[in-house]
Amino acid sequence: MARSQNSFIKKQKEKKKLQKKKEKMEKKMERKENNNKGGDLSDMIAYVDEFGNIVDEPPEEPKPEKKKKEE
Repeated sequence: MARSQNSFIKKQKEKKKLQKKKEKMEKKMERKENNNKGGDLSDMIAYVDEFGNIVDEPPEEPKPEKKKKEE
């Protein structure tokens, strides 16, 4: 009787091992498909405005003011 119980326990352990391996592979494939983190360089760039706040958009370039020439 001990022999049949041992083989049953071994089979159960093997099933659990295969199930964990299968779940691990599924998680790996899911992470691979949903790899949105790293991304593009433009997504990682941040700008600082004139008030010191961090913004995603580049600041508007100031237009040069027209200077009047005094004669």
